[in-house]
Amino acid sequence: MGKVHTAIDDKLAKMILDQRVFFVATAPLASEGNLNLSPKGLDSLRILGPTTVAYLDVIGSGVETIAHLKENRRIVLMFCAFDGQPNIVRLHGRGRVVEPHCEEFPVLAAQFPKYESTRSIIVVEVTRISDSCGWGVPRMKHEGERDQLFSWAKKKGPEGLKAYKQEKNRRSIDGLPGLAE
Repeated sequence: MGKVHTAIDDKLAKMILDQRVFFVATAPLASEGNLNLSPKGLDSLRILGPTTVAYLDVIGSGVETIAHLKENRRIVLMFCAFDGQPNIVRLHGRGRVVEPHCEEFPVLAAQFPKYESTRSIIVVEVTRISDSCGWGVPRMKHEGERDQLFSWAKKKGPEGLKAYKQEKNRRSIDGLPGLAE
């Protein structure tokens, strides 16, 4: 059944990178604050080392993950095998937000596809790696990526995306600071 690992080995790396979708969860420190759980797709995840991962964060209607990480850095990523051998992998850790104005951004961004809708890169120093059976996860087939985000971003253009981020991504739903720019 479940096992705790000390590092992301080749077997875990393959399972993680084979998934077409993964989930990210964060929470504010305030007990009355809203928890956040977000699905992530696209070609957006990289394993940077045995205990470090990063994912490309694209513009969304909210900025909860970024706000929570800036407040307390707690994060968990979950990967579920929807085909092949059943398995669930969770990566608990301390995350940080690397925005485009940060010195480190160009080096990290070079490892990902270039998307107009990119707003940051989330880097996670993994402190706990675990897997479990996944027997209750249904089998599902991947039919393809959706293109709405890309067409929306292209239609908005650079100035429209900047305005959207200013309006929608400056503060979380609980009022925590989001994007700096």
